Amino acid sequence: MSEQETFETYPDGMRDLIASRRRRRAGLVYHEGEALPPLDADLDALATRLVPDEDPAPLPPGHSSFARKRHELLPEFRGKPELCLLNALLIANLRKFTWPEQAPELFLRLWREKAGLLLEHLSSRWLISSIITYAEHGPTEADRRVGQSMNVLFSLMKLYEYERQYSGTPSEEPFRIPGRAKGPLPMNMLGFQIVGGDLEANLLLDIVEQALDAPDAGPLATALMDRLNRDSRNIFRRFALMRLRLEMMRVNRDETA
Repeated sequence: MSEQETFETYPDGMRDLIASRRRRRAGLVYHEGEALPPLDADLDALATRLVPDEDPAPLPPGHSSFARKRHELLPEFRGKPELCLLNALLIANLRKFTWPEQAPELFLRLWREKAGLLLEHLSSRWLISSIITYAEHGPTEADRRVGQSMNVLFSLMKLYEYERQYSGTPSEEPFRIPGRAKGPLPMNMLGFQIVGGDLEANLLLDIVEQALDAPDAGPLATALMDRLNRDSRNIFRRFALMRLRLEMMRVNRDETA
């Protein structure tokens, strides 16, 4: 057995990961006078009021973790409706182990009543964070299922696409067809056929079908899948381009045979 096979990525196994998550997910602390809006907040007012288009004032000494989080988020939403900032603050709370009582229902109310505005103004990053929030706080099993599936999809995509940048090949450029390194995949998984294979299509179709069944998270999930389909910098687009190249190579071989 080789040294690589005996080496463990996480020396203490999954227990390390669990302990790390518990440390990171301690609830935000609020000081007196600080709070999220109530569940019956006027969303129309928050939709028309804009986040100031200026740098936020420095935080006072001894500020709360909630104040720090809000201060960190303000620059991302300069000039956008305050509803977008509230969505981000709700997500920041709902990713912890504890949160203000009204936070889950207020998050769901935002997306039930103001999905159009949020889809218009939020970046893909915040749309992904929003759908992931449904994994734990969706009102139905179908909503939680599609939220979890998209959490796995986009988290693995982020890991893979970021590591791929170290290859020096731009994200929109497929790898060369010749010269593929030969060797086993992780855990001795089998490879698949680029032409004629349907692994990536079936992966996406499973999530599309889950989105159709999700009453609350479905429209957001569908919008994200549409964005993914139009994006040129991901593994699915590159496989589509590689498939076209391989098909053209086969046609040319047949014509010259």
